[in-house]
Amino acid sequence: MKKLLVLIMGISLAMALAACGSKNSAEPQSTDTAAASGQKVTLKATDWQFDQKEYRVKKGEPVTITLDNAKGTHGAQIKDFKVSLDNGKKTVTFTPDKTGSFPIICSIMCGQGHASMKSVLIVE
Repeated sequence: MKKLLVLIMGISLAMALAACGSKNSAEPQSTDTAAASGQKVTLKATDWQFDQKEYRVKKGEPVTITLDNAKGTHGAQIKDFKVSLDNGKKTVTFTPDKTGSFPIICSIMCGQGHASMKSVLIVE
């Protein structure tokens, strides 16, 4: 009886873990013409750094930001514009409504250099 109970629990656990797996479906692309013709920024993330120290965009123009996890598992967050990217949501389009320098941080604990994984979005 105990063996049957352990077997059933093991199967249940395996099914639960399989259901929590990653999504492979692609997110639909925006059909908005303003977003399609706007600025495009790719944040290429490797172990404990983004590929650029700063990214420049124009105020009032749509910006499409895409996260490219080239090495490791990372996220990106720009709190001032409520932008949050990860493996489930790799692209977002928004229109910056203020100028200045806005921190970009890794939002997924990625290892020993996580705290220093930062960049800046400069809106001109």
